Amino acid sequence: MSSEQDLPLVTPYTEFGGEAAIQNLVHRFYTLMDTLPEAWELRQMHPADLAGSEQKLFMYLSGWLGGPPLFEQAFGHPRLRARHMPFAIDSQARDQWLMCMDLALKECIPAGPLRDKIQEAIVGLADHMRNRPDPA
Repeated sequence: MSSEQDLPLVTPYTEFGGEAAIQNLVHRFYTLMDTLPEAWELRQMHPADLAGSEQKLFMYLSGWLGGPPLFEQAFGHPRLRARHMPFAIDSQARDQWLMCMDLALKECIPAGPLRDKIQEAIVGLADHMRNRPDPA
């Protein structure tokens, strides 16, 4: 007879599909950011080669969604706001980031409670990253 301890832990990470699904999401996000004219200003904040950025976002989302804390294991506490302070993130940059992430989420996660939950949390996270006032 099994106990609750024997049941697999259900997290957004496992519901979403684990490592491969998150890698797919992150790759799609950066492809959109790299190709959409509407994300040009956001793209300019990133290095020419997006591989390192893609890897770090994958590692962060892994732990953030309840999977292995890859980012923390490699770099320590994320301190996202502090790490992003060198970049001028205003509402326009936030909105461009959210546009790319929203499109990627819609392509990679079927409509339903999981996608809604992740989108809601992502909006709060992106809003928290703003570190510059909007231009007058």
